[in-house]
Amino acid sequence: MNRKPLLSKLMLALAATTLIGCGESTSSSSGKDFNKPPTNNTDFNEKALIANLVDKVITPTFTQFNEKAKAHSTDVAQFCTQQKALIAGSIEQPAFDSAKQAAQNSWGAAMGVWQQAELMQIGPILDNDKLLRDRIYSWPNINSCAVDYDVTFFRSGTVNGAPYDITRRLPSRKGLGALEYLLFNDNLNHSCKTGSPDGWANLTDNQKKIARCEFATEVAKDLANNASNLVTVWNNYVPTLKEAGSTGNPFKNEHEAVNRLSDAMFYLDKATKDGKLGKPLGLQVNACGAEACPEDVESKFAEKSLAHIINNLRGFDRLLQGESGIGFTAYLKDVGAKDTADAMVADVQKAIVNAEAYQVSLKKALQDNSDQVTETHGKVKNVTDKLKTDFINRLALELPKTSAGDND
Repeated sequence: MNRKPLLSKLMLALAATTLIGCGESTSSSSGKDFNKPPTNNTDFNEKALIANLVDKVITPTFTQFNEKAKAHSTDVAQFCTQQKALIAGSIEQPAFDSAKQAAQNSWGAAMGVWQQAELMQIGPILDNDKLLRDRIYSWPNINSCAVDYDVTFFRSGTVNGAPYDITRRLPSRKGLGALEYLLFNDNLNHSCKTGSPDGWANLTDNQKKIARCEFATEVAKDLANNASNLVTVWNNYVPTLKEAGSTGNPFKNEHEAVNRLSDAMFYLDKATKDGKLGKPLGLQVNACGAEACPEDVESKFAEKSLAHIINNLRGFDRLLQGESGIGFTAYLKDVGAKDTADAMVADVQKAIVNAEAYQVSLKKALQDNSDQVTETHGKVKNVTDKLKTDFINRLALELPKTSAGDND
């Protein structure tokens, strides 16, 4: 009896589902029969899934972010007006403190929505190497020193001999990341390890405060403009998704469009699990070596890192369950994978509950109780392990390129 064909088949089956070295890490490449709807007697309506996720999840999220960004721009402008009034002596400290708190709170509100939107990167948000996304929030490419330089450039009105134009500045110098630094950092010294923004050392403290709040006003205005642009380009793109498979559509079938939606959910794996938890824990390369590194948390100034992780999980869950309509769980159940659907929903909720239970910031927990953060990482990993194996295999989907061959 020739056993070679049988052996080959067994090896292929094991390659798709086996647990691979790197601790308890899980790996997968693509679901069986990728780019074809599951064939186990399902007549699942992928078109309805796409429409529901677009209409009930993604579009409302982008619309809400646009509204929050506009409100934030107004609050930052008022904060700066009150900063100047406080310096001039025309208002008392409590009035300024109230305006500053309002600006910080509306930053948190806008950021909270955006952290859910991070799980919805598809279509125009990915164009030009994610340029629009980065203009809104460029993490992990955040550079407070560059922001310090742009404060002085904006104050002078010129940069390299040309009129200052924030729309032409690099994403790391603006957006939600720059606003966090400008609104939550009270240290008036620049943050550059080498070099110094021209003339900064010669300014008085009051001049520095005004320079920073005026630049924050400009950054918030630019953020609102980019949020509005996001809604516009997204609404223009919606028909492409909803009409996947039609003549002339870039998606040759609806399943391919569903695959792009599932790709967006892998943010939870690479960014949340690895970048926001694994890197500060020392499981990924960080600034401290192979040990816990509090300075590598996402939100260094506002200390909202845990809130960001929770919102990532919530954004993931909204796509998974489809809000009040059809989500990926319905698809899983339709193909006979109810256990996978139920387990993923339960694992997401466990991860959220775990992150909500912290009594301190993520930065503080890394300093005093890194085991707690390791547990959170494990809770998120439970979700992403199933995402990379059972989820894609049962739905005949393919891993995004950033996750293919990943064993973590």
